[in-house]
Amino acid sequence: MIKKTIIFLTLLTMLSGFIFAQQSIYTPYKQSNVEFSPVDFGKMWTFDNFPYDYIKSTYDLELTKDWLEDTRLSALQFANGCSGAFVSADGLIMTNHHCARDAMVSTETEGEDLLKTGFYAETMDIERKVPGLFVDQLVLMKDLTNEILATAEESDNNSEKIRLVQEKIKSLEESYSTETGLVCQVVTLYNGTKYTLHGYRRYNDIRLVMAPEFQIASTGWDWDNFTYPRYELDFMFFRAYENDKPVTVKNYFEWSKNGASEDEPIFVVGRPGNTDRQLSVSHLEYLRDTQFKALLLLFNGVYNANRELYDKYPDRESELLNRVMSMGNARKVYAGRIQGLSDEYLLSLKKNFETDLQSKIDASPELKAKYGNLFNSINNVVEELRSCFPGDWAYRTFRFSKAAWFDYAEQIIKIAEQKKLSEDEREEGYSDDDIEENIETLANFAFDSELNHLLLQGHAEYLYYMSGKESDLYSKMYGGLSGFDAAEYALGHSYFSTPENLKIFLNEDPDFILNSDDPFIHFVQFTRSELPAIMSKKQEAMNTLTVLNQQLGMAITEVYGTTLPPDATSTLRITDGVIEGYEYNGTIAPGITTFYGLYDRFNSFDGATYPWGLPEKWKVVPEGMDLSTPLNIASTNDIVGGNSGSSVINQKGEVVGLVFDGNMESLWGSYVFMPSKNRSIAVDSRGIMASLEYVYKTERLINELKNGKLID
Repeated sequence: MIKKTIIFLTLLTMLSGFIFAQQSIYTPYKQSNVEFSPVDFGKMWTFDNFPYDYIKSTYDLELTKDWLEDTRLSALQFANGCSGAFVSADGLIMTNHHCARDAMVSTETEGEDLLKTGFYAETMDIERKVPGLFVDQLVLMKDLTNEILATAEESDNNSEKIRLVQEKIKSLEESYSTETGLVCQVVTLYNGTKYTLHGYRRYNDIRLVMAPEFQIASTGWDWDNFTYPRYELDFMFFRAYENDKPVTVKNYFEWSKNGASEDEPIFVVGRPGNTDRQLSVSHLEYLRDTQFKALLLLFNGVYNANRELYDKYPDRESELLNRVMSMGNARKVYAGRIQGLSDEYLLSLKKNFETDLQSKIDASPELKAKYGNLFNSINNVVEELRSCFPGDWAYRTFRFSKAAWFDYAEQIIKIAEQKKLSEDEREEGYSDDDIEENIETLANFAFDSELNHLLLQGHAEYLYYMSGKESDLYSKMYGGLSGFDAAEYALGHSYFSTPENLKIFLNEDPDFILNSDDPFIHFVQFTRSELPAIMSKKQEAMNTLTVLNQQLGMAITEVYGTTLPPDATSTLRITDGVIEGYEYNGTIAPGITTFYGLYDRFNSFDGATYPWGLPEKWKVVPEGMDLSTPLNIASTNDIVGGNSGSSVINQKGEVVGLVFDGNMESLWGSYVFMPSKNRSIAVDSRGIMASLEYVYKTERLINELKNGKLID
C-alpha cells in the first residue's frame, strides 16, 4: 500500500507540473535531455478510476461522486462512433453536424436539399425520425478482470489464449445482456491488463430537431480540417423518444449563460476512439513506415478522384460533397500520424519512456524475470511483420478504393470456376440458368465509369509504390505506365472493359477465361494464390504481438500503477483542461476565435463558395449580432477521433462548448499527449446561441436550452 501511495504522489506531482514542460521552436533540445512524464499518456480518465486528488491539486476544485455520476449519465454515444449528450430534461440531444449529417439526407422529402438549406422543426410534431439511428447511455460498469485473465491462463499457446479470451468475453456479454436487459460490452483496458463490463441503455427513436447548413457547419472544408484557428458552427440537435413521446431524463447538461474563460477548468465528456500510447517505439515505427503510408496513398487516390469530379460537376454537389469531406478527413488523419511519428521530439519522449521502464524492470529481480526481454521479443515480432508487409498490402484491394473492374474479375473467375463443375457439384446460385442470369446482370450493371477510371489511376499509383514499376505484377497490370496511361493500358488489354465485351468474354470456355492474360483476371488469380501464406504468417505474428503488448501493459501497470489513464477504447472518458492558445507556424493561435474571423476568411477569399464561403443568410452580418461573440475555442483537453460531438462542460456541469475537431498536433496525440501544442477544438456555447438567436431564430429551441426543458 505504501509503495502504491508513493507512486501516486510522484505521478500527481508530475502531472500537476506538466504546464512547464513546453515544446517551442525556440527551445533546442537533445534526446538525452527530453524527460518522460506521466502526462505523455494523456488525461482520458475512466469514470471508475477518476483522479479526484489530481483535480484538487491542479485546479483547487473538489468534484464529488454525485457530480461525476450525473456527468456520466448525461453523456451519450452515437451508433456511428461519435459522442453526444442530453441538454434538456425532455430528451434534447446535442452532437456535431458532421457526425449525423446523413440524417438530413435520409429524412429529406421530395424537392428538399437540407445540406444546403439546413433544417428546423418549429413544432414538435414535425421533428423527423431518423431511420436506424440510435444513441447509448452508459448506466452500468463492472470489473471482470480476474475472471477473464484466469481464462487466458488456461493455455500457453498465444493463439489459443486469444481465442479463449474472445470466447469468454462473448459469453459474458451475452449473459449480462440477458440478465440486465442492457446492451453489454466488455471493454479492454491497459492492453488487456484490465477488463470492465459496460452496460448501455439504448434509445432507438431519435428525431431531427435542428441542423444548420453544411456550408456554415464545415467552413474551411478539408483545408481547415485538423487545423486552428477555426470558424465553424458544427452542431446539430436531435431528440430521443419512447412510445412516441419525448423521453424524460433526470441527467442532462444545462446551458451556460456566460461560456468559459481562459482561466477556468473545463471538462470534455465523450468517447475517444483509439490511442496507442502504450505501444513500443518499434511497433509505432512499423505502423508509420508501412500501414499508415499505404493507407495515406489509398485515401489520396479516392480523395483525388472524388475531388476531380466535384470540381467538374457542380450540379452533383450533394452527391459528392460527403465523399470529398470523408476522404479528405481520412487522408489528413494518416498524414498527421506519419508526421507525428516522424517528429524527433515525440520519438524522444517514447524512447526515453522505454529506457525509464526498462531500467525499473532491470532494478527488480521479480520484474526482470517476467519482463526483462520483453522489448527484444516485441522488436523481433515487428521485424516479422515488416517482412509480410509488401505482399500483404500490395496483393489486396480495399472496398472503399476498389475500381469496379476488380469486382468484375472476381465474379467472372467465380462463374468460370463453377462452369467447370457439373451442375450437382456447383454452389447454390450457379446452375446454368443462374449463370445466364448472372451474366446478364453483370453485362447490364451501370456504374460510374469516370469515377472508376480515376480510382484505377489511384490503384496504379498505389501498386507502383508497393511493388515497384519493374515488378512483374505492375508490368502485367499497367504495362509499366502511370496515371491516366496506366488505367488506359489496363482497360485496353482487358476482355471486359465494356458491357458488350464482358458478355462475350463470359461466354468463352472457362479455361480460356481462367488462363487469359487479362490484367484484372491475372491480378486476382495471382494475388489469390500468394496471399494465404502471407496472411497466415502475419496472423501468427499479430497473435504473438497481441500477447506481448498485453505483457507490456502489465509491466507498465506494475511499475507505474493504474494512476495513468488507459489508452482510448471507444468508451466514455472525461478529460480536464483549460482554454489556451499555443505557438504555431512561428506565431500564436488565440484560445478563442470570434465571428469577426469568420467574415474575414469569407471576404479574404472574395466570397468564393469553396472553401470559406457562407450560406445566403450569413453573407450579410445578421442584424443585432455582436461579431466579437466567441465562436470557437482551443483547449488543453485530451481528445482524439471519436470525441466529435463531446460536450465541453464547466465545474457546474453546464455546457460551454461542443468539441468538433483537434489541431494537427492532436493527431500526434494517438501516441503521446503534448499539452504544449495538442489542442481540442470546440464550438463555443455562446457562438451556438448567437446563431440560434440572430440567424435561425429558433425560439422554441432557444427556450428549451435556456430553461432545460420544453416550454409551451
